[in-house]
Amino acid sequence: MGEAAMADERIRLSSAIQLAATGDPVGLRRVYDMTCAKLFGICLRICGDREAAEDVLQDVYVKVWRRAGAFDPNRASPITWLATIARNAAIDWRRADHRFDFAPEGVALTIADESPLADAVVEGEDQSRRLRLCLEGLQPQQSLAIRRAFLDGLTYQELAECAGIPLGTVKSWIRRGMQKLKDCLGDG
Repeated sequence: MGEAAMADERIRLSSAIQLAATGDPVGLRRVYDMTCAKLFGICLRICGDREAAEDVLQDVYVKVWRRAGAFDPNRASPITWLATIARNAAIDWRRADHRFDFAPEGVALTIADESPLADAVVEGEDQSRRLRLCLEGLQPQQSLAIRRAFLDGLTYQELAECAGIPLGTVKSWIRRGMQKLKDCLGDG
């Protein structure tokens, strides 16, 4: 899928969020249909428990429904906004449940196969390749901090404790790294 198609997808998702913001349940349904697999994956990876991830995902869409009016497409892409809500909800669940272990790798095999269409696979591979190249272009500590925070679900405090460095340093690494990623990916 080319850049024009990706831009069209972003516009469709933004429109669905804006429709949900008016209180129209069709908008929320469209947001759900376009994003449920990705957001469930985020929740499952962080929660490490399928039932918990399903519960957290439901909470995510309730939050989206309530906060849709706050979405600003000029500040973030719609999928970034949604993924942040999912990530934060899953981390909140982990904190409340005092779970800090990750799911065994075999858990992913129990997820229903919702195989994407070929064009979505090609687009995803292109985006993944671009993201990997951009991550490799960062300073090593920035790349590692971003990967651990956004892929492994560690909080900034947990990152600071693991690395034995001040919390402000971790926040700076991630903030600067995210800005460089945004510039590299052309989202800025």
